[in-house]
Amino acid sequence: MKENAINQSVFTIKDESGQTVECEVLFTFDSPETRKSYIVYTDNTKTEGGEIKVYANIYDKNGGSKTLYPIETEEEWNTIESILAKLESSNGEQK
Repeated sequence: MKENAINQSVFTIKDESGQTVECEVLFTFDSPETRKSYIVYTDNTKTEGGEIKVYANIYDKNGGSKTLYPIETEEEWNTIESILAKLESSNGEQK
């Protein structure tokens, strides 16, 4: 699996109410198992517990479509959660 760190990459989406929301790309990665590209991002809102909300979708890394597609399987979510856990633990070690 190849991970790509994106520095300060920002994009906008429309939420359910039609409001434009600015999102920050945390990272992207390609999965050879699924042959899909994934984007993990945040809108910098927080949960009730004070943690920053993080979202993930499938995307077209070649730019053919600007549509974000839903994650389809539990296996895909497990992969994303594993990467997030690794990043969180490495950030904790750097402090």
